[in-house]
Amino acid sequence: MQDSQRYDRRTIALHWVTAMLVVLSWGSAQVIDWFPRGWPRVDARSTHITMGVILVGVIVARIAHRLGSGRKLPPADRQPLQSVARATHYALYGLLIAQLALGLAFAWSRGDNIWNLFSLPGASADKTFRDTVGELHAVVANVILILAGVHAAAALVHHYLWHDGVLRRMLSEKR
Repeated sequence: MQDSQRYDRRTIALHWVTAMLVVLSWGSAQVIDWFPRGWPRVDARSTHITMGVILVGVIVARIAHRLGSGRKLPPADRQPLQSVARATHYALYGLLIAQLALGLAFAWSRGDNIWNLFSLPGASADKTFRDTVGELHAVVANVILILAGVHAAAALVHHYLWHDGVLRRMLSEKR
């Protein structure tokens, strides 16, 4: 596949870093409560929050790059699949932004201690608000994972059934 048919290296790197951080963040959230109370759980939660903060930076960089100098490739599909693919990408971006905002609101409302170095102020003493934000954060995380799974499955269909090179557009060239 020619370089002109691939996404640029930055787009590819930001895509895979996003995917990795989403999976690792989701996984880390599933095991936080396995750790005993005290510094082990603080460190587990701090790891999760830190990955979320890094993901905020990656998403901002990704959107800025996409709007700026990122390589724009022609759609891989014809209508209506092109519309489905575009809607899926917009939904993933929107859900990631919502998820990151919910995660920050949840950490802030809880007053989380970060690495035993500092504590967030615990802006909300309202337990109902905290619980609602936490539940929304968990639900959106699961929706993102499901939608990302559908996105990955579609890429595999393109690669293994349709043999159209769509997956290779997002893989770096072996040099």
